[in-house]
Amino acid sequence: MAILTPATVSDAESEQALLNAAPLSVVRLSRQLFTVPVILSTGFLALVLLMAIFAPLITKISGWGPYTFDPTAVDSATGGVPLGSFGGIGSRHWLGVEPQNGRDIFARIVYGAQVSMLIAISATVLTATLGVVLGMLAGFFGGVVDQVISRVMDFLMAFPTLIFMIALLSALPHINRPLMLIAVLSIFGWVHMARIIRSQTMSLARREFVEAAQASGASRAAIIFREILPNLSGSIIVIATLAVPNFIGVEAGLSFLGVGITPPTASWGQMISASVPWFTAVPSYFLIPGIFLFLTVLSATVVGDRAQKLIAEGGRL
Repeated sequence: MAILTPATVSDAESEQALLNAAPLSVVRLSRQLFTVPVILSTGFLALVLLMAIFAPLITKISGWGPYTFDPTAVDSATGGVPLGSFGGIGSRHWLGVEPQNGRDIFARIVYGAQVSMLIAISATVLTATLGVVLGMLAGFFGGVVDQVISRVMDFLMAFPTLIFMIALLSALPHINRPLMLIAVLSIFGWVHMARIIRSQTMSLARREFVEAAQASGASRAAIIFREILPNLSGSIIVIATLAVPNFIGVEAGLSFLGVGITPPTASWGQMISASVPWFTAVPSYFLIPGIFLFLTVLSATVVGDRAQKLIAEGGRL
């Protein structure tokens, strides 16, 4: 389904450009990279990654963990509305607290970043590995190998992925949710990568340098890893980069529906879901995780889109 397809890289339009583009000059590359949107997006992604990596240290500095309750930060007389302005934002709780229980939102955001990035990056690595391996096998060997792999791809593309994921995660409530999400996203997410890699491998296999390697007696493994794979690096980088924001969005969406990351583990989608009943009373509770999720997906998309344009114009990175 579209929700699991890494963001748009057109098979027909981008394939030839990725294969034939000339190298970018250093000056032109610098001008393409050092634009305001790319710098801001890269900076925000770096911030989120640092938050995810150093979550325990950051929350230790802030003084509140993601599972620590602070009943003194909420007003029990009003049903648990946070004390103070903007949801209790202040020197004690940097981004305020959750209604009713008083958990620190900043700590939940930091650990939510850890969950989102772990799932997105792990799923991207696995889907890229599966897609590259199976796509190269199908494109290079052709014949029965290509037929089998292509039929599997057709089946997965036609499969009702979202419904299956919701049903599977609902039926297995006690499993390790992050690992399950990574596994399911990887199983259904490699197809787009494999299709493009298969198509480009078929084109590369007919190039003169591959024929020259075959004539010189190079083994199939040497041809695949020394001749073909380096020429696919641009496509792999583009698709993998654009897959990250897609997987972040999928994880948040499933957690919002209650079948992804479950309490008490922090998740941005889960926080947004829990904040809906409090939107009018404590809008910051809804807005803060929503803004982090939006900016993370937007930043990753901007970086991936820039990588796509650079590689389409200038060949391999």
